[in-house]
Amino acid sequence: MADKTGDRELLGVDDARALILSQVAPLAGAERRELHDALGRVLAEDVISPIDVPAHDNSAMDGYALRAADLRGDGATRLRIAGSAFAGRPFAGAVGAGECVRIMTGAMLPAAADTVAVQESVKVEDGFAVIPPGQKAGQNTRRRGEDLRAGGVALAAGKLLRPAEIGLVASLGLGEVAVRRPVRVAIFSTGDEVQAIGTAAKSGEIYDSNRYTLWGMLTRLGCEVRDLGIVRDDPAALEKALREASAGADAVITSGGVSVGEADFIRTLMAQLGDVAFWKIAMKPGRPMAFGRIGPAFLFGLPGNPVATMVAFYQFVRPALLKIAGVAPLAPPPAFAARCGEALRKGKGRTEFLRGILSFGDGGWQVRSTGAQGSGILRSMCDANCFIVLESERGDVAAGDSVTVQPFEGLV
Repeated sequence: MADKTGDRELLGVDDARALILSQVAPLAGAERRELHDALGRVLAEDVISPIDVPAHDNSAMDGYALRAADLRGDGATRLRIAGSAFAGRPFAGAVGAGECVRIMTGAMLPAAADTVAVQESVKVEDGFAVIPPGQKAGQNTRRRGEDLRAGGVALAAGKLLRPAEIGLVASLGLGEVAVRRPVRVAIFSTGDEVQAIGTAAKSGEIYDSNRYTLWGMLTRLGCEVRDLGIVRDDPAALEKALREASAGADAVITSGGVSVGEADFIRTLMAQLGDVAFWKIAMKPGRPMAFGRIGPAFLFGLPGNPVATMVAFYQFVRPALLKIAGVAPLAPPPAFAARCGEALRKGKGRTEFLRGILSFGDGGWQVRSTGAQGSGILRSMCDANCFIVLESERGDVAAGDSVTVQPFEGLV
C-alpha cells in the first residue's frame, strides 16, 4: 500500500487508477440465476453453446434457392420452381437439376441447394424463375455453425449481461446462467455540518446530497447498497461506523473527512483500523482521497464536495467496482476528441475535469462548459452530458482547440 501521510508529491490520475486496480480482485464464487433475473449481472463461467448456430444451412434473404452448378456463365438461367420453403416449414425433398425453390429468410436450404438469388432480381414466367447473370456460388446463405459451433464458447466469463447477451443465451435454449453475486457496498457521509433531508438546516449546515448520488451511481452499477447515514465528527462514532460498514461489505465508501482539517478524524481512524493510503491526487476537483482496506472490505474515502465526490467516483471507484464485480476485460472510460467552443483557463501540473455540454454540429463534435465549475456546484453535473478532460501537461485552451471529452452516456 502507498504512502499513508499524503505529504509526498501529487499522484497522477492514471497512476492512482492503475494503483487501485492493481489492489482489487474479482469476487469468488458463483450463483445460478434464471435469465429474467440475470440482467446486469456478470458471468462467472463461460456459456458453452449446446447447439450449432445456425442449427442448419438457411437463407439470409427472401428469394430462390438453387444449385450453383446450374447457373449459366453466359446469360440468364431458367429454372423450374419446384416448391416453397418457409421458416419452420422446410421444402420436402431435394432440388434437382434445372430446378429451384421459392425460399423465405431463415428457411432451411433444401437438400442440394447451395445458393440463393434474391427475389428482387428474379423474374417469374409460367412456373419458371429467370435468374439474371452475375450470381455467385453460396451467396445469401448462412451455413450451419458459422456463428457458433456446439461445444464452443458463446459468452466468456466476465461478460456483463446486457439485453443482447440475455437474448443470445435464450437463443441457445438455456434458461439460466452462472453469475457473480452483486458487489456489496456500505456508504456513509461525515461531518457535523451535514444534515439529513427532512430536517431544518441551521446556519452553516448543509443537506446531505452525497449519499443519494452515491446510492444512484452504485445502484446503476448493480451493487447492493447499505446506507449507514450521517456520522458526526466524533472519533468513537466514526470508529463504530467504519467497523460496522466493513462487516459484510466488499467495499466501503465515505464522503468527507479526508482532507487535513482539524475535525477530519476519519483520516487517522482509517490508518489505525486498516491498511489505508492517503493521497493528494493531481486533479481538480477531487484532490484528497483515501484508498485501502478495513477488515475484509476495500475502502474509498472520497472528498466531501458534491462534484468532487462524483468525479472521484467515476474516475477511480467505478472501474475498481467493475473489477471487483468480475467484469473482464476492463476498458478505460470512453473518451474522444471534440472542438472546444470557448476559451478555458488551465494551469499545468494537474488533470482537470470540467463539466461540459457535448453536441454535434458543423460536421463534428463540439463542446462547451456548463459555466461556473466550483466543486460544490452540483447543478453543473445536472446540466452536463460529459466531462471535459484537460490533461495534466496542458495549459490554457483557446476557442476552437481540440479537447478530450468523456461522455456520460456509457459512463454514468
